[in-house]
Amino acid sequence: MSQLKIRILIAKAGLDGHDRGAKIITRALRDAGFEVIYTGLHQTPEEIVEAALQEDVDAIGISLLSGAHNFLFPEILKALKEKGLEELVVFGGGIIPDQDIEGLKKIGVKEIFGPGTTTTEMIDWINENIQPK
Repeated sequence: MSQLKIRILIAKAGLDGHDRGAKIITRALRDAGFEVIYTGLHQTPEEIVEAALQEDVDAIGISLLSGAHNFLFPEILKALKEKGLEELVVFGGGIIPDQDIEGLKKIGVKEIFGPGTTTTEMIDWINENIQPK
């Protein structure tokens, strides 16, 4: 009997062209046994949600370094709701000011991982908070 693996989409939203961190996270999550799909750079909220739908993922991780987190996260959550996918766990990381984190959580982002978060901390959080379908 095969054990279901958690499937995670890692996405770079907007005009942010820095993807080293997203690639490191993608590799670390794969090494931890998750199935990970990486979208590449410059994805719109609609493209991210469409990829999540097509890949039948359990969660979406958004990497943001551009300062557009207060625009892009709400747009992604709105697009998920429009597609009937609001049950998907959305988490994020990158450069997001501490004063913005609570507001993002209030609208439905489950967790924000800032600079200095270890991959082990992220992996543990995923294992505790995301269930495979």
